[in-house]
Amino acid sequence: YVLSLENGVWQETLIQALGALEYKSQAARQALARSATAGWLATERHGRRSRVELTERAAVMLRTGAARIYGFGESWAWDGQWLLVVLRVPEQRREVRHQLRTQLAWAGFGSLGGGLWLSPHIEREDELRASVGADSVAELQSFRAELGTIGDPEKLIASAWDLESVADGYREFIARFARATPRTPQAVFRAQTLLVHEWRRFPFVDPDLPERMLPRAWPRSRAHEVFLQRHALWHDTAQAYFASLEGIASEAAA
Repeated sequence: YVLSLENGVWQETLIQALGALEYKSQAARQALARSATAGWLATERHGRRSRVELTERAAVMLRTGAARIYGFGESWAWDGQWLLVVLRVPEQRREVRHQLRTQLAWAGFGSLGGGLWLSPHIEREDELRASVGADSVAELQSFRAELGTIGDPEKLIASAWDLESVADGYREFIARFARATPRTPQAVFRAQTLLVHEWRRFPFVDPDLPERMLPRAWPRSRAHEVFLQRHALWHDTAQAYFASLEGIASEAAA
């Protein structure tokens, strides 16, 4: 809601928006303060009030995330190549290991153990290179490969990703949103926000495997259809509701 706004919003706008999501005022203020401390938000005082803007770091993260979230779920062609990545991090730098494992998971890689990660998306090699950086203590080595004749591909995939858990998540998403009919602008805002919030989890847990590698009756296509339909249906009302909160806050500041 804030990403497309050049001059940010009043702090009260965000507090009211979080209130519509059932966060108490004090909890909302604490969340905003923590986000500012972490470098995601920048605040500027205007008398006794504050304007809030995204930092450049936060804006870049959100744009990258939005591209992944809104482009996720589309079918794609696969040439049979896998990207293998070997990750090495000094034992005493566990925080770096955790960070890189999180980034690998977000990029759809599955862990085969022993620092070996796997993905059918070879185009994400550059993304990994950029995320590590030249001055990192971590070492990454990438390989491009095809499956041979030894071993069972289904067992390999089952060991790298918990696909049944992902499928359960899709089924829960469908059950929650497919027939949701919010009536008021605030309810639509809440439903739209929660819709995106729940959908954004899937690129993190779903490796986006080629269709021929997926179990039968894989529910992602239905969940993706629900996401697109509901997002289009609720978008304008949700945006208008958020704008109305900013309008109220601006009138109070005048």
